[in-house]
Amino acid sequence: MTTNRWEYMYKELVVNATGPEIRVALLENGILVEIYIERRDESHITGNIYKGRVQRVLPGMQAAFVDIGLNQAAFIYVDDILYERNGQTENFFLTRQPDEEDLEDNGISGEDGDSEPFGPSMNAQTAKTPIENLIREGEDILVQVARSPIGTKGARLTTYLSLPGRFLVLMPTVDHLGISRRIADENERIRLKESVESLRTKPYGYIVRTAGEGISAETIAQEMQFLDNLYEDIQEQYKTAPTPCLLHQELTVTLRSVRDLLAHEADKVTIDSPTVYKSVQSFVKKFMPRLQDSVLLYTGETPIFDTYNLEVDIQRALRKKVWLKCGGYIVIENTEALVAIDVNTGRFVGKRNFEETILQTNLEAVKEIAYQIRLRNLGGIIIIDFIDMESKVNQEKVCNALKDALKPDKAKSNVLSMSDLGLIQMTRKRVVRSLPKMLYEPCFYCDGEGMLLSRETLCHNIFREVVRQAPDTGDSGETRFQLKVHPVIAELLLGEKSNLITMLETQINCRIGIYPMPAFHLEQYEILLSE
Repeated sequence: MTTNRWEYMYKELVVNATGPEIRVALLENGILVEIYIERRDESHITGNIYKGRVQRVLPGMQAAFVDIGLNQAAFIYVDDILYERNGQTENFFLTRQPDEEDLEDNGISGEDGDSEPFGPSMNAQTAKTPIENLIREGEDILVQVARSPIGTKGARLTTYLSLPGRFLVLMPTVDHLGISRRIADENERIRLKESVESLRTKPYGYIVRTAGEGISAETIAQEMQFLDNLYEDIQEQYKTAPTPCLLHQELTVTLRSVRDLLAHEADKVTIDSPTVYKSVQSFVKKFMPRLQDSVLLYTGETPIFDTYNLEVDIQRALRKKVWLKCGGYIVIENTEALVAIDVNTGRFVGKRNFEETILQTNLEAVKEIAYQIRLRNLGGIIIIDFIDMESKVNQEKVCNALKDALKPDKAKSNVLSMSDLGLIQMTRKRVVRSLPKMLYEPCFYCDGEGMLLSRETLCHNIFREVVRQAPDTGDSGETRFQLKVHPVIAELLLGEKSNLITMLETQINCRIGIYPMPAFHLEQYEILLSE
């Protein structure tokens, strides 16, 4: 990845939606830099907004069951119900200021999973109004899913709505302005808050998300208008829609891409599915009409990802070893606690002195590491083992180069100085499951260990296991062991390691027959006794 971050980046979204899953690729100057995948069989309804009907109020539980059109009733607790008095919303339930940390990051960089957009963790009834005084059976109610159904337990609901955008979260039921705690610069926090305050036209609450750091007032205004229009559309639907009814569905990965990237970053989006194309066109026409011409339908016969040569890039992003153009390579290892990245010179021998060769390898590795971290969505603690350099100046060059290479990445990262051992420790915000974890599963051969016992070790293990069972056979020499093993191990025991079998037969005074079993795992074996 050698693109200069200061040059113009032509960004394009490529959507493959004709198969069993939806894949959205973000390209910068034709290079794949981010990939998002959504499986069609993953039915998460968190964030959806419904017009529901109260089925049953349970005073003893201070909860109620609500029909929102699903197979099982959803439920809502008293603390999740917005209290109104004389037509005016009361905000005295709020005991602490909401923040972006409290809300599920439902944007394209957010994780799948349960969330509580604005609910019990953020408010408490100081007046302890009983639920039977707030809602009645048979009433219609506007609710948002705070947690999807789990097993036999229905969805959990809230009336505290939140609508996330790329840079802002709209909270129409709370008159509050907040800034993400992750935006540390106090001047920037003040600027953002003043901008939102001056631009809002209704007493809606807004939270500026982490991604909003540095955005212009014009961008804030565009997103506020988008979110306001979305909420007003939901309100209009609520007035005329039947009960129960889905009013707003949390966006698919495609629509989130359009909302978050096309509106602010990408130049166009190309989609291979006519159905999804129409859905995106309708979405853009309604909420971002100025971008209608940026949505294109792909009609080629070759699969769209093949046309853009993206399948090769995806497969490369799954490999442990990634080769550099200079001949060196990096190795990326995902562990339970952290990600370890090792840099090696490989075939690169350089043209000058040894220190210069190492520096050039490390600098090229920096670009590839930053690219792979972003593409693979690696998060948490990351330890990078660069090739040792004696010069402190060179160490600083590599460290600064890494910081620069990470700047185009939207996920927040923190890079520490290089240690005397040539290690750089860094953290990156864990936003979604990494690409390998999404596309891979633990190997059922090695149970995710990533290693197999060596063939010689297996031969020795078999030797010891036969000895353990031998004492019960007596010493007549008539007992026979049947040893069933993988064909590779059988060939080894009958050939190079035949001396082990001879030694074993002498030691236990038994004959041993070896039977190759093609269906066996390499480490699998069976020891049977026969008279």
